[in-house]
Amino acid sequence: MIRERERKSPSGWVVLPILLFLLAFAAYAVAMGNLDREPVKFIGWVLVGAAAAVCMGGFFVVNPNEGRVLQLFGDYRGTVRRPGLRWASPFFTKQTISLRVRNFESARLKVNDNDGNPIEIAAVVVWKVVDTAEAVFEVDNYENYVKVQTEAAVRNLATRYPYDTHEDHQMSLRGNTDIVAGHLQKEIQDRLSRAGVQAIEARISHLAYAAEIAAAMLRRQQAGAVVAARTKIVEGAVGMVELALEQLSRSQMVQLDEERKAAMVSNLLVVLCGEHDVQPVVNTGTLYQ
Repeated sequence: MIRERERKSPSGWVVLPILLFLLAFAAYAVAMGNLDREPVKFIGWVLVGAAAAVCMGGFFVVNPNEGRVLQLFGDYRGTVRRPGLRWASPFFTKQTISLRVRNFESARLKVNDNDGNPIEIAAVVVWKVVDTAEAVFEVDNYENYVKVQTEAAVRNLATRYPYDTHEDHQMSLRGNTDIVAGHLQKEIQDRLSRAGVQAIEARISHLAYAAEIAAAMLRRQQAGAVVAARTKIVEGAVGMVELALEQLSRSQMVQLDEERKAAMVSNLLVVLCGEHDVQPVVNTGTLYQ
């Protein structure tokens, strides 16, 4: 693999006055010279002026957080990262590579999760180029490579986890977003390492069931929420009944046999667990009639 190596390029502000001086002096010497009397000297100053003019094409600007990949007839000669006006051989080709942090949001992909349910998923990736030589020479188009490999990593991630789970020990895409994001970032980095790109962060930006099963899954989630709420209600009602029986027994206000205790428990559970208000029935007789 071709690795980046930094090239020390001279400052353009140092080279520029030298070339301007050579151009001016060569023009003056040619204007004052005589081709018939001193042909060698005349031709020499013409060549100096032409060389200085050609060298004027070697200036280039490097912006902050930017690199210039230098090549000479296909041979990699290094990368200039130092910002400012720089100069290199005019025969070098100079390709600009941005080193800034960039964002990419994948398209909404339709895949099957670990349970086989079709879901829609998308991710946002924060990335930057860290090796300009690998980005230029190891892949055909590093920006397109980032997009394709990110979508492939998102698809692979979605098939390894279920969308949602009702078990605490099992991971899911919706319930363990931070852990899943860490796994996604690692997988994307493994895929992009050969392109000289670093995946700084990866997050799931969109997660939903596919349209054809969204309504059914919504009813399933609502049913699960109802069951969970009923469980809490029953647990609280049983605790309140136990507390009422314990306080009645301690105060000895009323002596209840097992049958009446069962009837009291049944009535209290109906009152506490019912969805609608209970209509009271006043007993004007004895406790047993």
